[in-house]
Amino acid sequence: MTINLRRPSAATRKARMPIMPVSFNLVSFVPALRACALALLVCSTSAFANPARGGPPSTNVAWVAAATDADVDAAFARARADAKPLLLYWGASWCPPCNQLKATLFNRQDFAAQSKAFVAVHVDGDLPSAQKLGSRFKVSGYPTLVLFAPEGREITRLPGEADAPQVMALLQAGLAGGRPLAAVLDDARAARPLSANEWRVLAFHSWDADDSGLVAAGDRAGLLAELAARSPAGDGETSTRLWLKALAASDEGKGLKPDAALRQRVERVLADTAASRRHMDVLVYGAAGMVKSLSGDDGSARAALSAQFDAALLRLQNDPSLSRGDRVAALGQRVDLARIGQPKDAIRPTLPAPLVQAVRETAAQMDREISDGYERQAVITAVAYLLTQAGLWDASDALLKDNLRKSHSAYYLMSQLGSNARKRGRNAEALRWLGQAYEQSVGPATRLQWGASYLAALVDLAPRDAQRIEQTATRIFDEAARDPAALHDRSARSLQRVADKLKSWNAGGQQAAAIGRLQSRLARVCDGAQLGPPERATCTALLPSQG
Repeated sequence: MTINLRRPSAATRKARMPIMPVSFNLVSFVPALRACALALLVCSTSAFANPARGGPPSTNVAWVAAATDADVDAAFARARADAKPLLLYWGASWCPPCNQLKATLFNRQDFAAQSKAFVAVHVDGDLPSAQKLGSRFKVSGYPTLVLFAPEGREITRLPGEADAPQVMALLQAGLAGGRPLAAVLDDARAARPLSANEWRVLAFHSWDADDSGLVAAGDRAGLLAELAARSPAGDGETSTRLWLKALAASDEGKGLKPDAALRQRVERVLADTAASRRHMDVLVYGAAGMVKSLSGDDGSARAALSAQFDAALLRLQNDPSLSRGDRVAALGQRVDLARIGQPKDAIRPTLPAPLVQAVRETAAQMDREISDGYERQAVITAVAYLLTQAGLWDASDALLKDNLRKSHSAYYLMSQLGSNARKRGRNAEALRWLGQAYEQSVGPATRLQWGASYLAALVDLAPRDAQRIEQTATRIFDEAARDPAALHDRSARSLQRVADKLKSWNAGGQQAAAIGRLQSRLARVCDGAQLGPPERATCTALLPSQG
């Protein structure tokens, strides 16, 4: 197998369902919220089963809610006293893949039974101070599941995108072995013997969600290929999974140069119904990139391989044993395959008519069948994005508008509506929806994130509306001043985005007066009582004086 370690991938694609569909401008804010009077914006009162906002991830597990270091320290003290590992779940109520976990994993009876063997800790990223925990545990993307030994060493990160039974198997393997992944990885790379469970942990570890520093993102494909080459010859499933994950992380061949042996291995998986089902998570979240990596610039090879992937994905799309979310993802990869070679931002892509019809029918079916609030938040948002990928923009808008009253986090859907409008050049409509999304958003970290994205949209789409831009930035900074974790993790990144956008808006100094007033507002954030000298220095550097 040829491994190109000198040209690692520039960036790996997330295997998990994206928190926001690719190319979203996320969210925003319009101060007066004039459009709130629209009948569409009925609050979440419906016949659908909507979970309580801010509640535990499930009611069948004794989740320990944590938002501060003291909360987590107490949970670890309990884990040590009971000699149990600790499972940390980091998520947010609006996040579609988090809701997918709640609908497919956390509600399972076997997960509830297994939870008696560990201390289950839930960190809602929107609780006050929670973003400080994100920095402590090196987690950024929602959702992240981390299994710790009782004394606090990290064992592994569980893949939220995998099939629930597979996640359960990995959880059991991690509980059985108990060794930190870093130690297991060192032994694997040194060719020291590992147990079958430890190889399984390496193969199923959520490498895409690994912010712990085990491997740089650009080196991930090479590492996975190295592990695949070292894996036990008799364990074909583990070896195949590692090769597939290496290929999916190779950034269209920049990290891993596939040879004929790897292409044949992939083709065998695609042709084998049971094998493609076992590795469905890699296929339904990475097929298009894998095709590009395997075929290179060979158009005929690409067409033949695309047909093989499409056949396997069609089986998964129609597999009743998979969750609705995974079946939608399989259909989405079929659309991505059909779009290869077309502009990524094509509004009206050329797709086979039967495929477009399948997207229409799937959207209608999902909307008709789903009654669980968690599942609806996960699947309907994904289907709405899929409709846009198929060029069905009006259908996407109609689906999202109809589901506003059924969603427990309608602001996420509003942001999708804003993104749809922006992509079609309907800037005023985009800003209206994005404004409503910010106004409706809940939680300090989410509001900073939503506000940062809206400010970016305002600067891009209405740069001459200086009053609204300044009002928006003022509100963002004032809210950040009340957030004790504003200089941590995703909140800190949101503030950085705000500052960077304001700097670009002030290019040439034409907005110097407004920037001066905003610097005074930001000073309130930087003077927060809980900030230490390093944080205060970082905050002050966000929007420095130009004098």
